[in-house]
Amino acid sequence: VTLAESGGGLVQAGGSLRLSCTASGYSRYCLAWFRQAPGNEREGIASIGSDGSTTYADSVKGRFTISRDDAKNGLYLQMNSLKPEDTATYYCAADLSGCDIATMIPLPGALNAWGQGTLVTVSS
Repeated sequence: VTLAESGGGLVQAGGSLRLSCTASGYSRYCLAWFRQAPGNEREGIASIGSDGSTTYADSVKGRFTISRDDAKNGLYLQMNSLKPEDTATYYCAADLSGCDIATMIPLPGALNAWGQGTLVTVSS
């Protein structure tokens, strides 16, 4: 059972991008998006529980929207009003523990599953 991201690419500042993550077999899990910019630590940006409840990091609140469609094995991240500082590799993750993005530990061994990442570059 794996996670696989897609949808990354190059976009101009102010533009939009939608990331997808194939999440087969994770309907009971909390699903989340993390990102890691070059030289920075990985950070959590959004999570969604199996009940549809969501949490967001302050840095993306109001600009990004996380959603899931378990019937399609899909996790999504709609990113609007993108900024150059949003440039990073974006990862999806799944976990059976708590689903508050502020407390989810962004380390490979801390959560049940991680995708390989997809690169988002926002040009100024």
